[in-house]
Amino acid sequence: MKMLNQVAFVLLLVGGLNWGLVGLLNYNLVDSLLGGLGLAGLVYTLVGVSAVYIAATEWKMVGKK
Repeated sequence: MKMLNQVAFVLLLVGGLNWGLVGLLNYNLVDSLLGGLGLAGLVYTLVGVSAVYIAATEWKMVGKK
């Protein structure tokens, strides 16, 4: 479970940094690195799933405090 949390967190960081670059510099790092390989869509999907996972697990943690 700890590994899943770490992977989800890293994917959230990648997604957040990518959106920051898109907003500030109009530069899509994920698409630049993986677009030619056709993997950008997969990364975006994994980032979205990670966001839902982290939100769900953190929501449970907030309720316990």
